[in-house]
Amino acid sequence: MSYRDKSYETMKLEFRGHIAIVRFDRPDAMNAANIQMSYERLEIYQGLSADPDVKAVIITGNDKAYCAGGDLAAFVQFDSQKAMEFAERGMDYQKVLMNMPKPTIAAIAGYAFGGGMENVLLCDLRIAAENAKFALSEINVGIFPGGGGTQRLVQNVSICKAKEMIFFGKPVDANTALGMGLINKVVPLEDLLDTAIAWAEMLCEKAPLSLAAAKQMVNEAWSRDIDTGMRMEIEAWAGIYDTHDQKEGMQAFLGKRAPIFTGS
Repeated sequence: MSYRDKSYETMKLEFRGHIAIVRFDRPDAMNAANIQMSYERLEIYQGLSADPDVKAVIITGNDKAYCAGGDLAAFVQFDSQKAMEFAERGMDYQKVLMNMPKPTIAAIAGYAFGGGMENVLLCDLRIAAENAKFALSEINVGIFPGGGGTQRLVQNVSICKAKEMIFFGKPVDANTALGMGLINKVVPLEDLLDTAIAWAEMLCEKAPLSLAAAKQMVNEAWSRDIDTGMRMEIEAWAGIYDTHDQKEGMQAFLGKRAPIFTGS
């Protein structure tokens, strides 16, 4: 069965001519990513990459959340091995999305936290609604970004700003993100999808092979050795799941209390 004909549990897929609209679809969990979403994203991105009728891809969520990060209810039981397995699956779909031979546009409303912001960093162009908020907030639950955040954020902003976002885990609003160079444009919420579609329509008019080659060359210049950095990040991130502070951070979050970190 083609990816076009499937019904997914965590994602929605829509086509408008040569434009594909991929939507995170776990509204009760603020579109937080779980293990099922990892499998579904990989299948969808692989399908889009190989689909000759798709010339541009929009990735979005709903009005309240693009993707609020990883689902801690699923991650809290991880040990380092399970964390490694999850991150390995993440690398699979990240590579497919990053290297997709057609342009990708993130249309962001509401929360783009943790893995949600890391997904934004994988997209070629980024349009945000005025209510969008961006954060790599993992440090607040006893871990740190494990989906490319430590590698790709520093390729988008200055190293000190990247460290500020990663070390403190505080969100920035859409206009601040625009000023930092994280996104391309800020629009009213009601105009978000229409603006993304208008950009996608313009991209559909470009020469597909030239556009694909241009994207490949920019990516080569931008992150030639990112696989080495990603491997280091995954190993360090997975190892955090054997610490007390990871357990404490996630359990405190789920228990709606302040964590007490001990550095162990």
